[in-house]
Amino acid sequence: MHPDVMTEHFFETLINGDRHGAREIARTALSATEKPQEIITDLYWPAYETVDRLHRHDQLSELGFNFATRLLRVLVDQTAAQYEIPEPTRRSVLAACGPNDSDELGAQMAVDMLEASGHPVWFAGGGIPGDELMARVHEQKPEVLLLFASAPGDLPEIRRMIDSLREIGAASGLQIVVGGGVFNRAEGLAEEIGADLWADDPLDLVERLASEPERRATNGQRTVGRKRRRLAA
Repeated sequence: MHPDVMTEHFFETLINGDRHGAREIARTALSATEKPQEIITDLYWPAYETVDRLHRHDQLSELGFNFATRLLRVLVDQTAAQYEIPEPTRRSVLAACGPNDSDELGAQMAVDMLEASGHPVWFAGGGIPGDELMARVHEQKPEVLLLFASAPGDLPEIRRMIDSLREIGAASGLQIVVGGGVFNRAEGLAEEIGADLWADDPLDLVERLASEPERRATNGQRTVGRKRRRLAA
């Protein structure tokens, strides 16, 4: 089956809640790849982005959205269980995301791939107050703080955390990384709010963390007073 046809068929099984059909497509994709994590970038992530986009534009019912996100979450878990997790040799990552199911699903795919690439990862999930995350940064001193967001409503808290970490000097050895749909939809947004690094998808995230460990924001220490970008939903 052509990859585009497989992805389209997989999307249809997800939004219709066809658990058997989705599992069969996932098995077929897994049998055709050497590394289980390749199914994330080739099948799961494209389907996830389509589901998220249609839902944001009111082109997918709540029932279809729930069918898709719940079923895809199960498949992501089952696939991640097949990863060969190496001994941690790369930088430590503390990760959190927005409060929605879609945020957690996308972030989970990202952190699973980071762990499979040798990063020790602590994933807090969604809905964690920013002050608690900053306290954890002080206590744990991770080398990377990953903030994953798909909705414009997540931006004020992300911006506030970045400003606070810069202001109190807690980010001197910390690389602040952002990802998720809201940053993909607005070019330059990640840099504007003061992030050190950003990525379009889980594979891009893994590659950029490996290739640009020293990259830091160059446009000042604080975002306060900068022009706020208007975002499409």
